[in-house]
Amino acid sequence: MKDLTPFCCNHDDRPPGEAVRLIVVHAISLPPDDFGGPGVEQLFTNTLDPDAHPYYATIHHLRVSAHYFIRRDGEIICFVDPGRRAWHAGVSCWNGRERCNDFSIGIELEGSDTMPFEPVQYERLAALVAELKRRYPIEAVVGHSDIAPGRKTDPGPFFDWNRLHALLAQRDDIRADAHPDVKF
Repeated sequence: MKDLTPFCCNHDDRPPGEAVRLIVVHAISLPPDDFGGPGVEQLFTNTLDPDAHPYYATIHHLRVSAHYFIRRDGEIICFVDPGRRAWHAGVSCWNGRERCNDFSIGIELEGSDTMPFEPVQYERLAALVAELKRRYPIEAVVGHSDIAPGRKTDPGPFFDWNRLHALLAQRDDIRADAHPDVKF
C-alpha cells in the first residue's frame, strides 16, 4: 500500500468518542473518465494544477480527501489514517445521522458512472473492508449516492454490489446482507 498520509492535510480529528461505523464507496477519475494519471493524488494533496486540464480549473480550490484510493490496477493508496476524519462525504445522512465524515471511512475507486470497475478493484476493496471490519465496529458499506441522494451518483450504476457482497461473504469473518447496502 502506498502511503501518502504525510502529504494530505485535508483531514481532522473525529468528534470525541465517535466510532467508525460506516464505509462509503466512491468513484473518481481526473480528468473525468481518464485513468492512471496523477490527478486524484494531486487533488487530495492540494497540488492540482488548474492549468493542466480545463476541468482542473473548476475543482483545484476544493479541499477534499478520502482515506483510501484503489486504482484500476488494484494499487491502494492511503491518504488519511482511518482513525482520523477525511473530507469525503460532504452533506450526508445515514440512518438518520448527519455528517457521515464523523463516523465513516471513505474509499475512492478509480472509475466513473460510465463504465464497469475492474475485477481487481473489487478484490482489493473486499480485502480492505475485511481488514477495516477487524479494526472497527463497521455496520455497513454504502455508496456515496446512498448518503447524499440527489447530490451524488457514485459509485454509479456500473458498480456491482452483488459482486462485492459475494466477495465479502466468502470471508469467514465477514457476514454481509444483500444489495444495495452491505451490512454486518
